[in-house]
Amino acid sequence: MPDLLFEIGTEEIPAGYIAPACRQLENNFRRMAQEMTLGHGKIRVLATPRRLALIVADLIEKQADIEEELLGPSKKVAYDTEGNLSKAGAGFARSKGANPTELQVIETAKGEYLMLKRTVKGRETIELLPDILDALINTLSFPKSMHWGLKRLSFARPLQWIVALFGENIVTFTHEGIESSNTSMGHRFHANTSFPVTSAVTYETQLAEKDVVVDPGKRREMVLTEIRQAVAENSTFSNGHVQIDEELLDTVTNLVETPSGVCGTFDKKFLRLVPDVLITSMRVNQKYFPVVDEKGGLLPGFVAVNNTRVNNVDVTRRGHQRVLRARLEDALFFYDSDRESKLSDHIDQLSGIIFQAKLGTMLEKKNRLVKLSRLLAEKINSALVSDCCRAAELCKADLLSDMVGEFPSLQGVMGADYAEHDGEPAGVALAIREHYMPKRAGADIPSSDTGAILGLADRFDTIAGCFGIGQIPTGSADPFALRRQSLAVIRIINEKGYRISLEEIIAKALSLYGNKVDASSTTIDKTTAFIRDRFINDAVKEGNNAEAVEAAASVAFDDIVDCRERMDALSAIRSDESFAVLAASYKRIRNIIGKNSSSDVNTALLTEKEEKELYSFYEEAAVEMKKHIAVRDYTTALKAMLIMKEPVDHFFDVVMVMAEDKAVRANRLNLLTGIGDLILLVGDISKFQK
Repeated sequence: MPDLLFEIGTEEIPAGYIAPACRQLENNFRRMAQEMTLGHGKIRVLATPRRLALIVADLIEKQADIEEELLGPSKKVAYDTEGNLSKAGAGFARSKGANPTELQVIETAKGEYLMLKRTVKGRETIELLPDILDALINTLSFPKSMHWGLKRLSFARPLQWIVALFGENIVTFTHEGIESSNTSMGHRFHANTSFPVTSAVTYETQLAEKDVVVDPGKRREMVLTEIRQAVAENSTFSNGHVQIDEELLDTVTNLVETPSGVCGTFDKKFLRLVPDVLITSMRVNQKYFPVVDEKGGLLPGFVAVNNTRVNNVDVTRRGHQRVLRARLEDALFFYDSDRESKLSDHIDQLSGIIFQAKLGTMLEKKNRLVKLSRLLAEKINSALVSDCCRAAELCKADLLSDMVGEFPSLQGVMGADYAEHDGEPAGVALAIREHYMPKRAGADIPSSDTGAILGLADRFDTIAGCFGIGQIPTGSADPFALRRQSLAVIRIINEKGYRISLEEIIAKALSLYGNKVDASSTTIDKTTAFIRDRFINDAVKEGNNAEAVEAAASVAFDDIVDCRERMDALSAIRSDESFAVLAASYKRIRNIIGKNSSSDVNTALLTEKEEKELYSFYEEAAVEMKKHIAVRDYTTALKAMLIMKEPVDHFFDVVMVMAEDKAVRANRLNLLTGIGDLILLVGDISKFQK
């Protein structure tokens, strides 16, 4: 079976757009092929800044024939009294393009109906591909698209050519005036000429001959080789190596079609800048990799990756050095300028920065953070109150610095450096640096309790404030990243083991806004539920048993650490056979008791042997479970609960709960309610399906 090659040639696409576009290209083709019953082999998606390419191995040449059975109107409606087709019957045949003689009557569960059985011939794949490939272009979406000339299509960058080959045959179609062909383009600078592609099999080799490495994985390895070799060949850094930033590596990979590395140097005077400043200046502005020593300390060097072959290394190196020097001179000027005044001198100027239109300024946020940090510190470690409050006072002041104005990603980093320069305590400076952590999923959380407390205060303030004004995330709209901030709250509390009340902290955070927000219990409940939903989703993604997560979180979520401990205990015991039986019995208990809330049992009304036995085991389990729950030993508490498994079974086998005597009935319901309440101290085990 032939292979399909589809290449969309463009002007240079932004590096960050390429990987998502490749995923879309593959997924959209898979969906279309499935809808059209086009079987195929392996799919590869290749890309460079100038092209997106799809290679499909062993694409079938023709759809399979389909046997259709189309049900029409009933026989009574389809034929008149003389046995001739009625208008309804003739209309059915006509709508299907069939001859009335092809119709037959079949027996169904509803009676006799008309049926048309026919064979639909499969179409040649080469006939279907023009519409499929044209649709693939139309369905690609990008963070930002553009129109050009008189074109109706919006795309990341203007389209220049289209290659469409099925085997060695050209798939002919026209998209916005561009005719598909077998003609591709080489490297823009090394081989900027068109050439005919023979087939999907030769595509990658032919591009390589034109200085284009079209496989992103291979190009990534080439980038790594080039930057490492560039440092190794520079005698200045005999003990140095490249610091690899995976995101930067991905970006650079998608900026070039053939990489070429050059190692350069910069003046040692710039090393007095905060390392993050140097790295950010190199990474963000120039896409350069820093050079470091064996201990990870910055050396006065960098590696640039060019998209052109370097003929004169010295000339290319000097060019990169000249550009970087200008950037670093600016950074050094900003740095020295910022340090001429104290960080605390900028606090009052926070009144000029809006946090959120309805929630006020950053100065107001800072004032709330001081109070919220104090509350959290008193609960977690009262010895940290002073440092936490001071860090909260200063943590947003670096927003007014020239350096953060130039590099917003250095928020916190610069604040910490300036705080150290001003003589602030080391714990305060560290908290300022760490309170933005974790910045993304999987990133490190604050190492210090002071940083963790300030980070929690900052996020609780934002989450509560947004919910207080109804700014709740919907769909993909989450302008204040409340989902990400909630996950950060969960991670910090879990990994630090902080036992704090979510509802209490959220209520305090809302109250600090005064009349700007709705601080009702409804808002508190919605905010807590939002964080709980993130907890459930994240815990399941981590590989935890979904039923155990739901069982624990559904009964209590005010203390995240406690919820995690109950979840772990439920996960550990769920495979126990007795637990599975008891879980099934609990579902029955819950259905029977309905809205009954009392658990007061009158032992004088216990007449049956089985209910007396169950009550005895219930009392024993209650004592044991509550003893272990008090010290949060949930695994042992659950094991103590299992002694009720057989008594519950015997009870349901013999005892009629809904007895005619109202007092007896109520007493039995109360017994079952008490058992249910006891089980819910750990989790709602009815969430377990087996």
